[in-house]
Amino acid sequence: MFDGFWDNISRYGRYFITTLLGIFLNSFAPLLPLFKRPTTLIAIIGFLVGGIFFVTLTLRAMLGLSGI
Repeated sequence: MFDGFWDNISRYGRYFITTLLGIFLNSFAPLLPLFKRPTTLIAIIGFLVGGIFFVTLTLRAMLGLSGI
């Protein structure tokens, strides 16, 4: 009844990782030409850092972790 149970469970893990990797690669592949120009590279990095900072401050305020 449980023949190959752990083998089947490991397949789900591999499927999850390859699915996430495929989504990541397909979503960022169109952005690669933008990284060739320094101006757009700086703008994209600025937007990413600003977005992470915004999400961090928002979550800290929502969870009451700081006195903002």
